[in-house]
Amino acid sequence: MNFKELGISTNIIDILNKSGIKDPTDIQRESIPYIKDGKDLIAEAQTGTGKTLAFLLPIFENINPNLDATQVLILTPTRELAIQITNEASKLAESVNINILAAYGGKDIGSQLNKLKGSIHLIIATPGRLLDHLERKSINLSKLKTFVLDEADQMLLMGFKNEVENIIKHTPKNHQTLCFSATMDSSVKKLAYRYMKDPIVVSVKKESITLSTINQEIVETTDRLKQDSLFKALEEDNPFMAIIFCRTKRRADALEMAMGKRKFNCEKIHSDVPQNKRERIMKSFRNADIQYLIATDVAARGIDISGITHIYNYDIPESPESYIHRIGRTARAGESGYTCCFMDPKDTYLLEKIEEKIGFKISRRNIDLV
Repeated sequence: MNFKELGISTNIIDILNKSGIKDPTDIQRESIPYIKDGKDLIAEAQTGTGKTLAFLLPIFENINPNLDATQVLILTPTRELAIQITNEASKLAESVNINILAAYGGKDIGSQLNKLKGSIHLIIATPGRLLDHLERKSINLSKLKTFVLDEADQMLLMGFKNEVENIIKHTPKNHQTLCFSATMDSSVKKLAYRYMKDPIVVSVKKESITLSTINQEIVETTDRLKQDSLFKALEEDNPFMAIIFCRTKRRADALEMAMGKRKFNCEKIHSDVPQNKRERIMKSFRNADIQYLIATDVAARGIDISGITHIYNYDIPESPESYIHRIGRTARAGESGYTCCFMDPKDTYLLEKIEEKIGFKISRRNIDLV
């Protein structure tokens, strides 16, 4: 089934074609007809499956540009994801007269307030900044038609449950609710079902595709030797573009400093890095001006950049799902990828859980530090 058969307008299909998007992905084929039809939907789909367009395309078909009211709200947990969705939506808006507002922390609220004096059809926001606008009464959701909760699992993980519930109180009773999540555990389902009417559930798994095209290795080391092991691996591999994941902001800071001293071309992103700087770094990384991006899980959420050839888990992830999220940022669009995880003996239990989840034992890589 192609985009035309899914009911997407010719002018929007032309924009997709210009971006090299010819055929819908599985999540788009599954979701678009239901969303266009006004149904509530729970969708389980990881980053990289095309989920953003799965909700944006039908939303753009359903928005009435002549109605002077906010008709769609997309709520997302991180600024990076809000920026990414805004970029996608802005491309589509070129074909139709739809006004978009991105409302997230770290961006000047004055400029957002000025923009709100005009007609805004679609708002893409993070919870804190949106509540700020709702309290100022600068945003009115009384005519809202569609509410999208994106990355619902991450929203709950980051402790936004109360904020989400507070935001929903400002919306009319009979709106369409779309819930997109990479994992569909009981807490996500509970939140979704509480605010939905007879939702359709669609699920698109990406793990098998991802894992079959990614060469995964483990380096058994100690915390003391981990840095030297990583540096040796980077020198041996010399990847085109790589993300290096750290467990905490402090460890990311320390690693960036050490890599800088060794003249590696690197930058770090985490929640303490100012928003305008993060945007600059992400733009440089997207343009391949930076070889190594050092990131924490939260800051890297939603990064979907083609060209990432290597993922290094400097610190082993806390869960198998997080491991799959991380390594899924390589091997995009049918390309192959490489991932390497540095493991301290105390991480054995976490590694066993990961291997159990993916269904095989990850091969070991020997790094000779002599």
